[in-house]
Amino acid sequence: MSWLDLAVLAVYFAGITLFGAFFYGRSKTAEGFTAAGGRLSGLVVGVSIFGTYLSSITFLALPGKAYTKDWGALAFSLSLPVAAYIAVKWFVPLYRKLDDVSAYAYLERRFGLWARLYAATCYLLTQQARMGTILFLVALALESLTGWDIIPVIILTGVSVMAYAALGGIEAVIWTDVAQSVILTLGALVSAGALLLKMPEGPGQLFSITADSGKFSMGSFEPSFYSATFWTVLIYGLFINLQNFGIDQSYIQRYKTASSLDAARRSVWIGALTYIPVSALFLFIGAGLFAFYSASPELLPPELAAQGMGDKVYPHFIVTQLPPGMVGLVIAALMAAAMSTIATSLNSSATVLLTDMRERLSAKPMTDREKVAFLRVSTLLLGLLGTGIALLMISIKTALDAWWNLAGIFSGGMLGLFLLGALSRRTGSVQALAGVAVGVVVIAWATFAREPGAWFSNPLDSLMTVVIGTLAIFITGGILSRGQKRMEKLETVFDLNVDR
Repeated sequence: MSWLDLAVLAVYFAGITLFGAFFYGRSKTAEGFTAAGGRLSGLVVGVSIFGTYLSSITFLALPGKAYTKDWGALAFSLSLPVAAYIAVKWFVPLYRKLDDVSAYAYLERRFGLWARLYAATCYLLTQQARMGTILFLVALALESLTGWDIIPVIILTGVSVMAYAALGGIEAVIWTDVAQSVILTLGALVSAGALLLKMPEGPGQLFSITADSGKFSMGSFEPSFYSATFWTVLIYGLFINLQNFGIDQSYIQRYKTASSLDAARRSVWIGALTYIPVSALFLFIGAGLFAFYSASPELLPPELAAQGMGDKVYPHFIVTQLPPGMVGLVIAALMAAAMSTIATSLNSSATVLLTDMRERLSAKPMTDREKVAFLRVSTLLLGLLGTGIALLMISIKTALDAWWNLAGIFSGGMLGLFLLGALSRRTGSVQALAGVAVGVVVIAWATFAREPGAWFSNPLDSLMTVVIGTLAIFITGGILSRGQKRMEKLETVFDLNVDR
């Protein structure tokens, strides 16, 4: 890398860390640390939600998908307006009305303490798995981009995020999300512009090659759920986005930071509608990479031209085709995508540890000062754990993949449980627990029963796992609730007959 690129990266790391630490004075109370005093505008919170959606996985995976296949992944983004409408109509008013900053206090009100602890534990597991994975992937990408050793990259990134998340609280996380979202989008625009300008026969060649190759296709519109068709991805996106808006602490906590109900509603629309064109931009980069290297195949090393190497083509383009300074900017954008997601996970996980674990399970009350200290220490410890997981993934990635699958099995029940509580007033604690048990079994079967031709094998595409798991919980709880209601009616009738 040139000295200019290194300077850009150094300025980014120092600037984002100092900027986040600037909010230390506003996080000296528990409410300030977890909810920013409820004083942020809908625009700021909305851009932060957009930043939460993006990660280093998005930054690398979407171009990789478009390079190797087509624009089918856009169906996920197209589900966002429907999920946003449901969130604005029901989820946001519900959580704004509740006093708790925790997303899972509502589940305790509906079904008891077990439901709250189940959801909180699942959230903490998935966030640790997510933090470790994102840290590992961004360090892996930087290793191939810069030649730097992966271990110091993981440590430097983890420490930087821990520092400003622990010092500045949720307000630091949100404002750094805003700055990082701008950097990320700018980096993507620079890449797209470079692709258009570097085509041997001009920008028109890019569109002709991609159109002839079907790169702008949205995938198969066949009404089938046995493969990743347009409808499969769309329905998967709807369920995942409902889970994000409806039960994910990272999003619910942001509703609390907004200055009013209208501002919170506006933030959901801003975050959702901003993500659609930006995700399309990353898919355009992937299609453009295919056109560029089709027109100039000699510029792509043979090992990257092999099948399944699509995720590594974009990093190769960055370091070989962008001018000095721009390379540093795009790498900073990649770092921004990762750091935004990790900071969000750290703050929301520390909030869950305080509200759903420490305060709920301990009879000893805490002063506000003790709460803030607990939140800061928890943020640091969670950051160290996430960094440790990323380091472990270097050598035992298979074991951590299994952990990710297990975390996915248990977290898959969270949306179904929430929908039971919100939509089925008849459902009690016992019926909800039975529904979750059935759902976890269904999700485990759908995840692991993949042996082709076996009678017990799951024939559906893997994207449908969260869909069938959620439906299993909701339907089981609903059926048991109706059965309970009928039994109560029969008992009433029987008692009346006995009285006669």
